[in-house]
Amino acid sequence: MNKALLVPNLLENGWQDLPFEPFRPGVEICELVAGWPRLALLKYEPGASVPRHRHTGLETILVLSGAQSDENGASRAGALIANPTGSQHSVWSDEGCVVLIQWEKPIEILDEPETTTDGTTDNA
Repeated sequence: MNKALLVPNLLENGWQDLPFEPFRPGVEICELVAGWPRLALLKYEPGASVPRHRHTGLETILVLSGAQSDENGASRAGALIANPTGSQHSVWSDEGCVVLIQWEKPIEILDEPETTTDGTTDNA
């Protein structure tokens, strides 16, 4: 039998005590529900980004703190974003943020930044 997930006070920084692990450079993930659909928290460090990608299913995001940006502009805490199947964008956070995200299906990365010999990324 599957156990229900309960995260009290998620909107009041209740995510701070949850376990995060590396996801992408500057972005950490706390997986809440594995498999598909997938539910997770993503924590972006200031200046972190996710390269351009395509959605193979609906992606739903609730910004919990800070601000997340894409080609449509910045979304601050409290914003709800729904990216439909087939949509494409890149994501970044100038100030850092935490978002609750649900992916219906995996995303397809379109523009992976190249890694230089010193381990940094080159987005040129």
